[in-house]
Amino acid sequence: MLMTPPAPHPLLECGVAVRAPGRLHLGFLDPSASLGRRYGSLGLVVDGFETVVELRRAETTGFSAADAPAQAEGERALAHIAALQRATQRSTPLHLHLARVLPAHAGFGSGTQLALAVGRAFAALHGLDLCTSALARLLGRGVRSGVGIAGFDRGGLLLDGGPGEDGRTAPLLARLELPGDWRVLLVLDPSLRGLSGAGEKNAIASLPAFARGDAAAVCHEVLMRVLPGAASGDFAAFAAGLNEVQRRVGGHFAPAQGGRLYISARVERLCHWIAQHGVAATGQSSWGPTGFAILPSQAEAERLLAQAHASGAVDAALLTTIVAARNIGASVQPLDSSFTC
Repeated sequence: MLMTPPAPHPLLECGVAVRAPGRLHLGFLDPSASLGRRYGSLGLVVDGFETVVELRRAETTGFSAADAPAQAEGERALAHIAALQRATQRSTPLHLHLARVLPAHAGFGSGTQLALAVGRAFAALHGLDLCTSALARLLGRGVRSGVGIAGFDRGGLLLDGGPGEDGRTAPLLARLELPGDWRVLLVLDPSLRGLSGAGEKNAIASLPAFARGDAAAVCHEVLMRVLPGAASGDFAAFAAGLNEVQRRVGGHFAPAQGGRLYISARVERLCHWIAQHGVAATGQSSWGPTGFAILPSQAEAERLLAQAHASGAVDAALLTTIVAARNIGASVQPLDSSFTC
């Protein structure tokens, strides 16, 4: 799989920094393959949340972190380095610094973005021509959804066709840019974490089959309202379509979330309030607990959030922020020249 690599670019000889954006997972198309292909995903890359890794050559292998959340990801990040070294037979000592990480198990794709950021930094530092899907396979990412992989490369509103039975990364079927005025109100509940690992696998295995009619309806909403709405700037159609996707897919996963569409009752209350007081696309990203409300403008997002605070709909434990969609993927840059090789 690996060819003899070109010599590293001189600017990368000391080290590289990779910035990988967070994404929202907006829903699966067909979790049970009732229409013939399992999963398929709709996702949106957003500004304001990212993983930032720095990787440099060193005398001995080491790790550092900017804060406690980054420190907690150290073992997993170093495991990715070890896996890449085994796969590529490159054993040069490296120092990995996690400057920033996405909230873990919150619906931003933190695990995939960390793996791909580390993988891209490793490949760039060694001059290896490895595409993002190859890095994902080496590091065990993209088993169910491909939007994190596509988002790392390109950003935007993304639709994938689900992974192949042979384990190949889900093919990207469509990529669009949301109209520049649209905004995303993110609602975070720091007290909770979404399912992951064995808990996620067990939850999925325990669910009933996703009905064929529901899968067909979700595909129809995505193809005929969500994507056309985004492409044409028809916010009402986009919101109606995404709300129906969230209703059907959320209903399928509800038994693993205490019978609710949202894992956080606080997030659910605020998202429902917004849906009742404005035209919005609301829902939960992946297993949550992060909720979202996509709105047609910054002014409308600020208006609804202010009114929600005034009405008491925003629990004091919640964190809220308004961001734009992000239409570019990850960036790779040489480390600042102030670093000494």
